[in-house]
Amino acid sequence: MNARTQAHVEGMRSAGRAVRAAFEEMVSACEPGITTAALDRVGAAVLAEHGARSAPQLYYDFPGATCISVNEEAAHGIPGEREIREGDMVNIDVSANLNGFVADMGQSFVVGHASAEQARLCAAVREAVEKAIKKVRSGRPLNVIGATVQQVADREGYVIVQNLGSHGVGRSIHEEPSYVPFDNPSERRVLERGMVLTIEPFFSTGPEWVHEEDDGWTLSVPEGQMVAQFEHTLIVTDAGAVVVTQ
Repeated sequence: MNARTQAHVEGMRSAGRAVRAAFEEMVSACEPGITTAALDRVGAAVLAEHGARSAPQLYYDFPGATCISVNEEAAHGIPGEREIREGDMVNIDVSANLNGFVADMGQSFVVGHASAEQARLCAAVREAVEKAIKKVRSGRPLNVIGATVQQVADREGYVIVQNLGSHGVGRSIHEEPSYVPFDNPSERRVLERGMVLTIEPFFSTGPEWVHEEDDGWTLSVPEGQMVAQFEHTLIVTDAGAVVVTQ
């Protein structure tokens, strides 16, 4: 999407607020003993209150309103009867369509007490996104995002997952530009004014690839490894990035 008018910007902001509200309610409800299905119902209710529709359901017929991934699950986890436990690393990814505008956000966090490594991993991927956002400006190379994310991953000793990418968004859940946020010298595309996109790297403690589980949706790293994601939706402007999901 190209958000060049104020109406486009306000539409994206409204979608972003709905997504953020659902995410925050889900985080508040995410306590030991709750099932991922019950957690998903919390998010679905908030989206409905805002008049928004779940993007995964709308565009892909996903079997849940939101994606909830636990521990070795990196993305697209299906809500179900799995109970959240103390010390689990949970990723909640919420995307929704509100009045024709789609926003997308996600974050990994630990329920209860986090180990030192869990905390460091979650902090690193968040830092990478926040630093990359500050580099965004129309006319700059798209790879300024990947290069910034790569610097943080390398400094902290983490691997950027290569088969989970960032993407354009705005009118649909997945649009161009589709890209993996790592330092890619062959990436020649340029950030354009009005471009709406996500920044969502996945950092792992070793694996470079995720694999699809038998359910046809969930993407995971091998058991015993850790993976974390952080994601915002933003609009590119001449002065920087307008983040609509914070």
